[in-house]
Amino acid sequence: MTTSSTTSRTTSTIAAELSWQESALCAQAGPEFFFPAPGSSTREAKLLCGACEGRVACLEYALAHDERFGVWGGLSEKERGRLRRGQSRPAG
Repeated sequence: MTTSSTTSRTTSTIAAELSWQESALCAQAGPEFFFPAPGSSTREAKLLCGACEGRVACLEYALAHDERFGVWGGLSEKERGRLRRGQSRPAG
């Protein structure tokens, strides 16, 4: 396999992995919405995530890439940490 074919394959793999972002509702909101100041509410971001068709792909991406900050796929940093450790997702 040549370097250019490896690069093309890698680029298309990355594009496919991120395709959910094209229709994600978060693309219509600013980053401060999903990365609030410490102690601020994540409620609005989670509500938007709950209505988004890309929520599952977003969460899978965040877990696969160890995203440690912000709301991804409707879960906060702490909730994703619990999920990684095999604990159940808290209600609400």
